[in-house]
Amino acid sequence: MICGERIGLRAIEKADLPTLLAWRNRPALRRYFREYRELNATQQQAWFDSKVNGDPGTRMFAIVERAGGRLLGACGLCYIDWVNRTADFSIYIGAEEQYIDDSLAPDAALTLIRYGFDELGLNRLWSEIYAFDEPKTAFFERLGFALDGRHRQTHWAEGRWHDSLFFSLLANDPQPTLGTVR
Repeated sequence: MICGERIGLRAIEKADLPTLLAWRNRPALRRYFREYRELNATQQQAWFDSKVNGDPGTRMFAIVERAGGRLLGACGLCYIDWVNRTADFSIYIGAEEQYIDDSLAPDAALTLIRYGFDELGLNRLWSEIYAFDEPKTAFFERLGFALDGRHRQTHWAEGRWHDSLFFSLLANDPQPTLGTVR
């Protein structure tokens, strides 16, 4: 397990899949994900088999309480480009319908950032989020991610088009701390 202050990042286990599926299918959370449709258990298992267990360009983690091990959410580095040392950074807290909170998400994000830069030797972490995702926009800004740009009208949701925002953090950028993120 990779330890943060209050959380740990551990491998996603098959036993986590029903809870992760329930969180992913919650409409309040699903609206923020690239995979917008409701998923079934077969699709969740296929994701686990192909991405979590079978893709060298993906490092997904369960976010758990260090004390007790309760599943809190998921995070990961996807689309890892080993030549250019970049990865897509994703995170959410599903427990208690939080999505992005002021305690667990920052701790998990900082732990994943350290893992990406220090353990994997990545140079750039990036994320695509939708412009209406105000909680995550504010979160990435607090983490010190820079807004790299906007792709116009990339996502159809809730009866209209929305832009995608692209954020990034470089290994040589000032690194965030829990004090600067909270």
